Amino acid sequence: MGVTKTVMSYAEAAALAVAREMESDPNVVVTGEDVGRGGIFGQYKGLQARFGAQRVIDTPISEAAILGAGVGMALAGLRPVVEMRVVDFALCGMDEIVNQAAKNRFMFGGQGRVPMVVRMPIGIWDSSAAQHSQSFESWFAHLPGVVVVCPATPQDNYSMLRAALASGDPVVYMEHKTLWGTQGEVDESLQVTLGKARTVRSGNHLTMVSWSRQVQVAAQACEQLANEGIEVDLIDLRSIWPWDREAVLASCRRTGHLLVTHEAVQPAGFGAEIAATAAEATGCRVKRLGAPRIPVGYAPVLEAESRVSAQQIADIARAMVRGKVTTPA
Repeated sequence: MGVTKTVMSYAEAAALAVAREMESDPNVVVTGEDVGRGGIFGQYKGLQARFGAQRVIDTPISEAAILGAGVGMALAGLRPVVEMRVVDFALCGMDEIVNQAAKNRFMFGGQGRVPMVVRMPIGIWDSSAAQHSQSFESWFAHLPGVVVVCPATPQDNYSMLRAALASGDPVVYMEHKTLWGTQGEVDESLQVTLGKARTVRSGNHLTMVSWSRQVQVAAQACEQLANEGIEVDLIDLRSIWPWDREAVLASCRRTGHLLVTHEAVQPAGFGAEIAATAAEATGCRVKRLGAPRIPVGYAPVLEAESRVSAQQIADIARAMVRGKVTTPA
């Protein structure tokens, strides 16, 4: 019997994942602003009508209260999905993540666990300016005690959300704000392991690592490079922490070149961790490419300055392979 795959959007895949977990476990609940009407991106569409307001819980506008309640629910035996709407709003509840969710298992000798998934959409949100267009995955990668996930496809948003809920740990789950409408095939039977990367395309000239929406941009660059005879090993990291060192380092040993590209600002971005690890372990030539350290502008011409383009990626990759590495101004 063949595998059944259904074409759906990134948002629909997420809603389906939550529904499947709620069907199988009555302890799975959803809490956050606007979840009752389906969420601002449709990622909870139909869930309150199906499971009731006691399991899909609308909250007041207080991120600290939402996250604090989520931590308490998790410690009491529930498995909450906590909605922050966008990562920028989660900053109002950072203490609950940093000092409560992340630390509890350690500080109480494993007696308490916080099996909570906090959804924090990241990235540039078209024409939404500096306070709604940030990528903070490196902040949470720096925080001991949490798992950090950045799915790039509808399939991964289904499979990884289910894996996050099953993990038993606090998971910072970072979907991209502009991926919600993207379409793709989803196989409900496909299970994934958090911390394992996905190979998007194979090549022997250069290793390229990315995650979230930037994978699409990197793939465009790889198509351009392929037309020039440069074959790239493109890796979608998927999990920021833990990240798949084995897959990345094996590729770097084979190609001898690594380019990491991400939408987040380049200084202190997670690309630096990957680049440093690869250089230390393999001696490969490394380069990272992220956004400039500026707030994202509202005007399209300013917003464009914060984006890492396929052309920039292709230019750096080409220069690396040909031995002439330069950095764009």
